[in-house]
Amino acid sequence: MNGSDMNSSGMNGLEILQSPLIEGKVWVFGDDIDTDVIVPGQYLVHDLPEIAKHVMDGIRPGFATEVCVGDVIVGGTNFGTGSSREMAPRGLQAAGVRAVIAKSFARIFFRNCVNVGLAPVECAEAGEIEEGQRVSIDLAAGTVTILDTRRVLDTVALPAEIGEILGAGGMENYLAAKFAGDRS
Repeated sequence: MNGSDMNSSGMNGLEILQSPLIEGKVWVFGDDIDTDVIVPGQYLVHDLPEIAKHVMDGIRPGFATEVCVGDVIVGGTNFGTGSSREMAPRGLQAAGVRAVIAKSFARIFFRNCVNVGLAPVECAEAGEIEEGQRVSIDLAAGTVTILDTRRVLDTVALPAEIGEILGAGGMENYLAAKFAGDRS
């Protein structure tokens, strides 16, 4: 595994929607990628670093040894279908994946991504992005730029509240900061 636990983005508040771009190499997967292929069930008994070594083994064995910190997954429709296991986005994040771009997401997977601080980016034209290309995601502008071709694709805008959660590195960090601020 070339990645590391990326649970905290290192950004605060609305920062993720105000300035940072997410840039990375693309790994393409198809439609209906379910959580059982993202993190196969037999690895759920292990700790997160071990789980990260096996992400996507159910569909692309060896993926975890090739993915690098900052890489981006591109999927088709209904990405993250299946069980409600939060370990799927956590495992991707721990392997180094910074964002998932898809035509559409399973509702629970989308919410779990937000909760752990992994950017879910809905883009109707995700199919235009090819394996190995580099992309730049601007969550504030609602765009994905394919850096190799300079083509700009529109995304579904994220509400500011989701930007705050992603900017904090996930729901746990967001709530900890919010409650710490209430005590001062």
